[in-house]
Amino acid sequence: MNITKLHLKNREIVLIGTAHISRESIEEVQQTIQQYAASGSLTMLCIELDSERLTAMTQKEHWEKLDIAKIFREGKGFLFIANLILASFQRRTGSNIGVQPGEEMKCALETAQSLSIPFSLCDRNVQITLRRAWIVCGFWNKCKLLASLIATALSNEKMNEEEIEKLKNTNELDSMMDSLATYLPPVKKTLIDERDYYLAANIWTAVPEEAGGTQIAVVGAGHIAGICTHLEKMAAGTEVCDVEPLNTIPQKSFLSSVIGWLFPLVLVGLIVAGFFRAGTDVSITMIIRWILWNGSLAALGTLIALGHPLSILTSFFGAPIATINPFIGIGIFSGLVEVTVRKPQVHDAQTIATDISSIKGIYRNRIGRALLVFLFSSLGGAIGNFISIPALASLLTAK
Repeated sequence: MNITKLHLKNREIVLIGTAHISRESIEEVQQTIQQYAASGSLTMLCIELDSERLTAMTQKEHWEKLDIAKIFREGKGFLFIANLILASFQRRTGSNIGVQPGEEMKCALETAQSLSIPFSLCDRNVQITLRRAWIVCGFWNKCKLLASLIATALSNEKMNEEEIEKLKNTNELDSMMDSLATYLPPVKKTLIDERDYYLAANIWTAVPEEAGGTQIAVVGAGHIAGICTHLEKMAAGTEVCDVEPLNTIPQKSFLSSVIGWLFPLVLVGLIVAGFFRAGTDVSITMIIRWILWNGSLAALGTLIALGHPLSILTSFFGAPIATINPFIGIGIFSGLVEVTVRKPQVHDAQTIATDISSIKGIYRNRIGRALLVFLFSSLGGAIGNFISIPALASLLTAK
């Protein structure tokens, strides 16, 4: 069992470290809660969940209400893909042993309700976590993150029950955290370090300090060490409990904003330079070649995704327009057209989390197809931009 007990001031905090797809974790959680409830000392149960994830776990109609068009309009396409892939990977891994991801959290909640024990959802909203992780990544780290997620989604590797239980072992977790910190330091900081503090702060403030008694916190085993460190500092008064800064989405830096406008400025500069250096014909040639590179590769990406002909045309004609404005992307337009002309059905929403685990399933599912259109048209347009700049510059230097 992975149970850590802390005696801080006049309260006892019992941390149950779980693997989110572990049958043994479900049993440990239920037995521990029942044991402390029977003693009469249990005053609060804290659970590593937020209200959005709880809704997704407990309401079967959650996926049926999915509005993919709204996700595209709000510019959350990449975040939704990341969230979907992570959920799909956990579901596929857990299905190998007959356990759904988060079952131990659901069990903790149900046990608390059956015993009339107060409970608190202590984790940060998953969308805020993913958005913060995405923003702090530079371009290269974004590419690495997407590549890692896609590889994870399409991997056929499965874990047996023994390997899953090892996820609660400190040495195994230390190795995984070290690998994540090396591969994607900003993501590790947002997904692990920030949430260690966030969870600890909410556990500490879940009951008044003078209340005493015992609190149980059910959290992923990877958070135990960090939570313990923060709780000890909070008890000693050397660390404050203020999670509000971690609930905000960081604004883009001035440099990031400038970089967003850099390509349109370079593009316009090249075309203007071509006009003054070699005349109207060269400028027109530059514009045509840029549209062809940018629009064609965006359209090719949509074609590879087997998008609707209207989505392909939208990608071709919309990519150059989207390039000029750094606040929009062609994937938003092509994705919206795709879900408009091929409106997803309820069945697509119900099965998307499982369909995304295979290439065939993604193409078969209308939501999956729309996500591919969004992703591939965006990548195609981006590649077209990188290719078009040196191509236009070569026309300028040739004169």
